[in-house]
Amino acid sequence: MKTVERLRLTEDPELVHWPETHYVFVERTGAFPKIAPEAWGIAHSLAPLLAENNLITGYMSLYKMNPNVYRAGFALAKPPVNLPSGLKYEVFEGDKYSRFVLTGPYSNLAAATGRVFEIVAKNGWTLRSDFCIENYVNDPRTTPEDQLITQILIPTA
Repeated sequence: MKTVERLRLTEDPELVHWPETHYVFVERTGAFPKIAPEAWGIAHSLAPLLAENNLITGYMSLYKMNPNVYRAGFALAKPPVNLPSGLKYEVFEGDKYSRFVLTGPYSNLAAATGRVFEIVAKNGWTLRSDFCIENYVNDPRTTPEDQLITQILIPTA
């Protein structure tokens, strides 16, 4: 089993408002360790087709638990044109979120998310029934793994 490096995770979240977002995605349900890589594999394979007619402004996943729903996808500048088969589209309305920030490899995301939910439970924070967000701030193709920044956003009531 791989050992997780010390998490570089902010533990005092910032309250932010996530804006309305044009979002295209691949959705899967089931155990996150299985469905997240599967969803991203499909999403990445469709990204070049999507980019032919659309401006991708960000990469992000949305997820809910009970039942486990995971969406791997892309924020767009405007509604999609010629949406490739295999991708769904919706306007994600956004709202208030508590934002935690992880710096480091994506392999630390499961541990970081677990820690975030420990902090939420310990503090007795009330969450609204909405998707959590992982916003991938920089590009893993050009950013060293130890400098990747992921915002983990928890829907705040």
